[in-house]
Amino acid sequence: MEEQVGALWHKLITGAADKRYPREAVSLEQISKTAGILFRAWGGDGGLAVKSAVATQHGAKRSLLQRIAGSHLKTELTWLDGETLNLPATIDLFPSKQLNRDLYLWLIALSATESDPSLPWIVRNQRATLEVLERFPGLLGRYQRLVDALLPMRPQRLAQGEREQEAAICAALKFPGSVESLPAAKRPPQPVYLWLHPNPPSSPAASANNKEPQNHEAGGDVKNIKDRRYQAERVDMPQGKDGFMMMFRAESILSWAEYIKVNRPTEEDQPPDEGAAEDLDRMSVAQDGKTSASRLKFDLDLPCEASDDLPIGEGILLPEWHYKKQLMQPAHCRVQPMLARHAPALPLPAHLSSTARRLRGQFAALTPSKVWFKAQFDGSELDLDACVQFSADRIGGVQAREQGLYKAHHYRDRDLACLLLADLSLSTDAHISDNARVIDVIRDTLFLFSEALSATGDRFALYGFSSLKRENIRFHILKEFERKYNDEVRGRIAAIKPGFYTRMGAAIRHASQLLAKQPATQKLLLILTDGKPNDLDQYEGRYGVEDTRAAIHEARQMGQRPFCVTIDDKGSSYLPHLFGVNGYVVIRKPSELPRELPLLYAQLTR
Repeated sequence: MEEQVGALWHKLITGAADKRYPREAVSLEQISKTAGILFRAWGGDGGLAVKSAVATQHGAKRSLLQRIAGSHLKTELTWLDGETLNLPATIDLFPSKQLNRDLYLWLIALSATESDPSLPWIVRNQRATLEVLERFPGLLGRYQRLVDALLPMRPQRLAQGEREQEAAICAALKFPGSVESLPAAKRPPQPVYLWLHPNPPSSPAASANNKEPQNHEAGGDVKNIKDRRYQAERVDMPQGKDGFMMMFRAESILSWAEYIKVNRPTEEDQPPDEGAAEDLDRMSVAQDGKTSASRLKFDLDLPCEASDDLPIGEGILLPEWHYKKQLMQPAHCRVQPMLARHAPALPLPAHLSSTARRLRGQFAALTPSKVWFKAQFDGSELDLDACVQFSADRIGGVQAREQGLYKAHHYRDRDLACLLLADLSLSTDAHISDNARVIDVIRDTLFLFSEALSATGDRFALYGFSSLKRENIRFHILKEFERKYNDEVRGRIAAIKPGFYTRMGAAIRHASQLLAKQPATQKLLLILTDGKPNDLDQYEGRYGVEDTRAAIHEARQMGQRPFCVTIDDKGSSYLPHLFGVNGYVVIRKPSELPRELPLLYAQLTR
């Protein structure tokens, strides 16, 4: 009974204190694609991902009901860091769905403008507002409607200093550029939802130390994780025994957040409550210098020479793009070509036989064929139609047209070469069903792709790649251009296995160099992957994305056509920046990849 009364009271008081409109809410998920397109189209940094912002404490005065309810301590505002555009997860501020959507659009436009971070918050946002309205006059009506709806919601009864502060903010909203400074007050002002965050949290990339992470990329079930950035701080690892103290009063532990710096062993059966973690103001993380399990450490260490693939040569030095320094670092990476050491020749797997037979029949229509060219001045046979027309014109007294009377035949050849580069990182060990992993799907895809292209006679090559830092980028040779597709190649495909990371830029550079040596007029570079570029060192995040983008640009300058095929359901958030709007495709059902890729190739080379 006591719990029921408490729940009713909580519902009553929070409902009375909350002045939002959840029925008119617009979520970031609903406009995520539009947000990314508009942000880049309005001049925003194309390398930034769009994610939902974590709520931060604003410190402003709360109403009596809000204090009783214990609510409105935090709010979601908009800010940018080096890798992300952080937007509110949901906007339900106004009693109109259209106004809430307009607020999203306005915040995206405001974020796309360049502003001086050294300027005061109120000046910085006014200048950004003026710049947006000057560049995009069509947003003026939306901005006026948002201001007219927001001003009545601003607090009215305030102390002297806070009242002057609020008056300055209202004037800056009505007449951008009219306020030069924010008056001082005991408390910060109420959040201004039409402006960017006054004190945005620091970027995780900037606050991270230089220690190498010990939690490696590992296989597991493919899951949809809430896409949100949380504030974090690094702390020292707690000393002493693991777990709680042997003697304590249970009622003294008031909340999950108040119990910190506990060395929680990773071998425990029950992980920490993720729901409670979402309510924390700041997540504290520490490194103990240990791997999470001895089995995982064994998987990620380089295998012994007897079981590893066979390296070919001393490796190839390649440059790498440093986007912060805006320069190409020469001889920065080493690509090591490798051959499978234990890969006996094998026939095509039985479960793919019927599909391969159907694909070969479909792709046989693309083989070079004998084509007759009529009305030629020289040829092996007479063109009867042209001869009859010529004779009829002469008998009728019509001046005969000057045209050839012979037929000649030529072979219409498909003058193209295709190189398929497959991601073999450890993330491909993830399961897509109870019976199949990503690596199994990639293996079947390579089989069927090869069967289809063998039927056309097109020149093609197959390679795989993974990496362990910049000095060890493993480039697995499956089929070279000059090698015929046979049981030996099938054995190499069957021997592929997941391992390590995805340093994509260097792999694309080496693949494009191999493709550039082919004499074909059309050159297609297919990249098959399941996620973003990453590696143990600084290649994680924006650095890897920008290096990959630079490598793709270099391939285009060589006259090649890079195209990405991915099964990453979040690929649309970063692939347009890498490959362009028409340079990639996301396969929503990974199990359909073996069947879809050959058909996609037929469309790309039509």
